[in-house]
Amino acid sequence: MTDEDTQKLTLMMAEMVAKMQVLLEKQDELGENISKIKEAVYNPDNGLYARLSRLDARLDVLEAWKNSNAKIMWIMVSVCMGLVLTSAWQAIF
Repeated sequence: MTDEDTQKLTLMMAEMVAKMQVLLEKQDELGENISKIKEAVYNPDNGLYARLSRLDARLDVLEAWKNSNAKIMWIMVSVCMGLVLTSAWQAIF
């Protein structure tokens, strides 16, 4: 092996070591990001599932309020229509 071949081989190995170092750093960064994602999703108090369950509970309350409000509005409209019809009936006769 010549001196030039040895230099090329040394340079290639140095590049390979540098690329492996970058790869290891990126792998560590990826591991940290995955840990953060898992914590955000599965944390029982502040995670994504906890927020979704709280949102579902709020939606259930709003739907119940909407249903009861709609019933009350129909009752009020029926009573008003009944009063108008009764007044009209008494005015006619």
